[in-house]
Amino acid sequence: MGVPAIEAEGLVRTFGNVTALDGIDLAVTEGTVFGLLGPNGAGKTTAIRILSTLLKPHAGRATVGGFDVLTQPAEVRRRIGLTGQYAAVDELLSGEENLYMIGRLLGVSSREARSRAGALLDRFDLADAASKLVKTYSGGMRRRLDLAASLVGRPPFLYLDEPTTGLDPRSRLDLWDLIRQLVAEGTTVLLTTQYLDEADRLADDIVVIDHGRVIAAGTPLDLKTRVGGQVLQAHPLDPADLAATEQILHQFAADGDGSHVEGQVVSVTIADRSALGHAVRKLDEAGIAVEDLSLRRPSLDEVFLAITGHTATEELENEQAQEGSNA
Repeated sequence: MGVPAIEAEGLVRTFGNVTALDGIDLAVTEGTVFGLLGPNGAGKTTAIRILSTLLKPHAGRATVGGFDVLTQPAEVRRRIGLTGQYAAVDELLSGEENLYMIGRLLGVSSREARSRAGALLDRFDLADAASKLVKTYSGGMRRRLDLAASLVGRPPFLYLDEPTTGLDPRSRLDLWDLIRQLVAEGTTVLLTTQYLDEADRLADDIVVIDHGRVIAAGTPLDLKTRVGGQVLQAHPLDPADLAATEQILHQFAADGDGSHVEGQVVSVTIADRSALGHAVRKLDEAGIAVEDLSLRRPSLDEVFLAITGHTATEELENEQAQEGSNA
């Protein structure tokens, strides 16, 4: 398959007594979407910042397009675009002014900067709002402008750090379509996300990290198969039937797994789709009416529960408060 377009070996990064990365390895194929999954605090953003040359690793090595992030940082920066978790655009400038400014900062001529800004505004469906101040933009519009800004320099490598955080469903789908278009044109995308469905839709390969370590790797199908493939859910009509419903569904749990109750919904990972029909009969025999009974793909929490024994809890990264003094 040749040399990976983005490669990391044994990356380690600490912040005081906190180990954000504990020897992770990554290998990203050119012209693909590589998904980096994990809960808040897993180390995803730290990895992105190292590959962007914004942080130095304390151990290990990494290359982007064949250039070392430590010894050739300027070459790496010329080849990457970065969109963070929050839109990094100037609210007091218009959309066109934001893109023009970035072009000029990259050393592009005034005429070319204006040309690229116009082309990107058209591409991201922002032409009608080009002259409006960004503070008037919706969240989805800001996110699209932020992504457009990362492409002004026409980078072959694009880092997207949780790009759909806070977006409504329509804006999220629109952004997914834009990412697919970029990849079809040859861009290599490194995507961090907490959402398994997002990685499932976009990523060719996935690495899951938790507490700074790689805990699973493979294609989206590999990962879902490892979790058990399907989750059976039941929502009893009468809340008083919740315990009985859990007892029935527990009978169909895949080996080593149990049932899980969240609110008024009982979930269980199953190994055989025929469990749905058996569960219907058991619930009917017990006289339990259900508001909803369905099969669905695993969620990110269920992936983590199956792999690590704990859910993807919301942990705040200490790195954000310490990066300034440790970089």
